[in-house]
Amino acid sequence: MGQMNRRTVRDLRRGNRSTLLRQLYFRGPVSRQELGTLTGLSSGSVSNVVGELLADELVEEAGSVESDGGRPRTLLRVAPGGGHLIGVDVGETHVRVELFDLSLTELARWEHPLTPGGLERDPEPVVGHILTGLDAVVDKSGASPDAVIGVGVGVPGVVEQGDEILVHGPTAGRDAVPLERLLRTGTDLPLFIDNGATAQGQAEMWFGAGRGADNAVIALIGSGVGAAIVTAGVPYRGATSSAGEWGHTVVQVGGRACRCGAVGCLEAYVGAQAVLDRYGHGARGAGAGGADGAGGADGAGEGGLDGVGEDQQAAFAAIVGAAGSEARAREVLEEAAAYLGAGIADLINLFNPERIILGGWAGLLLGGRVLPRIRAATASYALRRPYAQTEIGLAELGPDAVALGAATLPLAHFLATGGSR
Repeated sequence: MGQMNRRTVRDLRRGNRSTLLRQLYFRGPVSRQELGTLTGLSSGSVSNVVGELLADELVEEAGSVESDGGRPRTLLRVAPGGGHLIGVDVGETHVRVELFDLSLTELARWEHPLTPGGLERDPEPVVGHILTGLDAVVDKSGASPDAVIGVGVGVPGVVEQGDEILVHGPTAGRDAVPLERLLRTGTDLPLFIDNGATAQGQAEMWFGAGRGADNAVIALIGSGVGAAIVTAGVPYRGATSSAGEWGHTVVQVGGRACRCGAVGCLEAYVGAQAVLDRYGHGARGAGAGGADGAGGADGAGEGGLDGVGEDQQAAFAAIVGAAGSEARAREVLEEAAAYLGAGIADLINLFNPERIILGGWAGLLLGGRVLPRIRAATASYALRRPYAQTEIGLAELGPDAVALGAATLPLAHFLATGGSR
């Protein structure tokens, strides 16, 4: 019985630490008095827990403010140097590793190109790149490995969270990659692995366009197409963590072939490569030279444009840039906007979100050019009332925010456990 009581007291203390640490992180700088109001904790509990957090160097003083008729009130905030977070973006065409302080200010970055589908087809080299990147950012930043709270890894595909974390790829290739086990051969740092869209979605909800919303969908378009679905402030994962594969919902029965092996998937109409292929096919058939800069990415064989990494992004950006003056580019983007609107309408009809946030490097380029057309297409397919209650806008954290999102995975654990290492 005594042991049970001790556990209860310890859990209560950790819960109080977590409550205060979260308020300091998201609302700070704030005073001790404000913390009591925000958390409902007694002044004694606030004082005790703040004292612990100050002693642990997780919290620091951040100036003071005048109070009504009394002494100035000291402001407190989470100490940026109280620890470090690492975010890893395992993309379709690169591995990017970034090290942040607790304020999520980037301190170091390392990147290595990949061939598309590398994690699925041959995971060992990808694991080697991740491990190299971890060492590189720690060395470059001068951070102590002991100060690294954890490593978040964002990957494409379904991440099965069980006794062993397994990554199931969205396209044909090796399935059930035991990524955590493979990474454990080269690092002892705490690991948190999740779908990249889900991780980026969490970052947008905390720091970007999702702030203040409880129900939102972060729709991400790049080489692939995915979504992070947030309901009541919590990512929706489904029965086996495969929710969010929005790019593989069907928008055309018997339609274009998708790289997942099915036909008619949304990704086959609005994904970056699909738009490049569509533009190249039409331009070649019409005898046109193509958008300036896009033709240089041609390498997929007859009837298509191909590109990976920076080449793909440059070619896509060229098409978007040409849409103002070149009819074929405008036609292709209008078609993509129509299909994207239909896909967003499905999200609205299914999940009734407050906001749809369009992101990813290709999504931001598309949205920057044809967002009014996307909204109009969505309105024509969505149910009228839920559409009227949904805001459709662009992500705020930029086109390459997966590593930042991945860093929020260990950050979330850190806050939930009251600053536990």
